[in-house]
Amino acid sequence: MNQVPRKPSGFGSGANPIRIVVADDHLVVRKGVIAMLSNEAGYEVVGEAEDGDDAITQTLELEPDVLLLDLAMPRLPGLEAMRAIVNRSSGVKIILLTATISTQQIIEALQIGARGIVEKGSVAGELTRSLRAVQSGDYWIGGERVANLVTKLRELTAKAAAGAERKTYGLTPRELEVVNSIVEGCSNKDIAKEFTISEETVKRHLSNIFDKTGVSTRLELALFAIAHKLVTLET
Repeated sequence: MNQVPRKPSGFGSGANPIRIVVADDHLVVRKGVIAMLSNEAGYEVVGEAEDGDDAITQTLELEPDVLLLDLAMPRLPGLEAMRAIVNRSSGVKIILLTATISTQQIIEALQIGARGIVEKGSVAGELTRSLRAVQSGDYWIGGERVANLVTKLRELTAKAAAGAERKTYGLTPRELEVVNSIVEGCSNKDIAKEFTISEETVKRHLSNIFDKTGVSTRLELALFAIAHKLVTLET
């Protein structure tokens, strides 16, 4: 656990600086964010943490205005650390830092209480903007300021649902075409003729498709494809 010595408050305007704890297990990232903030007037890094448990301890002890929290933390993942903090401290605003995040994780993070999400690849351009947004009472999601969280959650939920419907289980475009042909009742010979490939190639495609979907017969594949919306049935 590292506590950064507190600097005198006041940055010319007489206003107190925004007090921040930076929690990231990657030393280079953590120090880089701290250095970035040290070059900006109005921010004071009061602590830093290298794992989820440490992030909880630092936040509860130091009571910062903002916690910059890595999503993928050792000992305790970022979402679980955030849940513990929110349950015990209502004052801190949490911005997640992440290398990658799914739409479903964004929804979960916002529901737990995150105020912002910043991808690490965009930290240089977005960090201070996200801090200003959350300190003013708004949210920072998808690289932009968000004032209406309910509307944004509806959009994200719709996106997540659409993404689930488009799940393809790692099948290639050609394999999906073969699946569609199987559902239509085509034989290997029919499929080979339709796509101008050999029957041996069709068999290889089917073998790969069976491995990826976990089925073992053409009938099981057809039922799987329909149940998981791998094909669009004409009505």
